[in-house]
Amino acid sequence: MYQFTAAHRTLPLGSWVKVTDLKNDRSVSVRINDRGPVPENRIIDLSYGAAKMLGMTENGIHPVRVELIDTPTISQNDGESDRVLMQDGRP
Repeated sequence: MYQFTAAHRTLPLGSWVKVTDLKNDRSVSVRINDRGPVPENRIIDLSYGAAKMLGMTENGIHPVRVELIDTPTISQNDGESDRVLMQDGRP
């Protein structure tokens, strides 16, 4: 709730974006950690902490600009096994 995170429909989870409130020109960097927002007329759903930094706590719907900062990459295994272990240690 207080972390700087957000939900977005299509950006890869783990991506970082800069969100700028077009009403007051404040900006914050957030990590995409969820899917959404559900209403089709919204492009991003910010955590309470991120919205508070932008001054959006009274009226939670503001026009914003979203700029991609970084996306997660898949690292190479350097020749190690491609198998993934389950939580209990089995492949």
